[in-house]
Amino acid sequence: MSSSTVSVSAATPTQHAFHRKIDEIKPSKADINFVIMDYLISEGYPRAAEKFAKEANMILPVEEESIQSRVEIRKAIHAGDIDTAVNKINDLNPQILDTDPALHFALLRLQLIELIRTCTSTATSDITPALNFASSQLAPRAATNPDFLKDLELTMSLLIFLPSDNLQPQLAELLKPSLRRDIASRVNEAILCSMGARGEARIRSLVRLRLWAETKARDSGKDLPPYIPLGLQDADNNGSEANGNSEAADIMVQ
Repeated sequence: MSSSTVSVSAATPTQHAFHRKIDEIKPSKADINFVIMDYLISEGYPRAAEKFAKEANMILPVEEESIQSRVEIRKAIHAGDIDTAVNKINDLNPQILDTDPALHFALLRLQLIELIRTCTSTATSDITPALNFASSQLAPRAATNPDFLKDLELTMSLLIFLPSDNLQPQLAELLKPSLRRDIASRVNEAILCSMGARGEARIRSLVRLRLWAETKARDSGKDLPPYIPLGLQDADNNGSEANGNSEAADIMVQ
């Protein structure tokens, strides 16, 4: 038989039944817009919320001023200016920190970390400010709480090892921007709760529920694709999309 007449069939990937079911679902545009707006408001993105409201023909659910206060506090924490952040939180509602000792301690510890950064930046730096702050602000709280005491002892050990580029993982974690972001997120949640609002964006709880449901389905032996994209970002191929799932999930469930 002539090679020109030989038909070479290429394997054509077929869509998994699970994906076909997803394609059949048509979520309401209004529901999608609501979740997006809820995220922008909850996380504190006033400019983006305002722009999205105009594009989607929606009304901002809260006054912009209340969002702006949370934005300023978040920026201060991200910048390591914890004293300013604490003052702004107290200006907004002094009961927030008074009724949440763990959050208050976390902020004070973050402030201590920033002091230690400054005190150990050079070989001749004076560590007295860090020692005084720790003894006056954190030690009394740690004396009655074992968890606080453990965190304080770990933080104080930075005075011994800094400056260094080869810290133990536990100490290195204290200096990463992720710690500031985590505490800023906790502060934002506390402020929202104090206002009678939801403590977190709905999409975060939806992502956690989605991950829980997938885990339960796989554990029970359900026929699922090797990976199921969260749909939180585009991808050029299966591998990059799967990696994106993990990163996006980490952001949403933190």
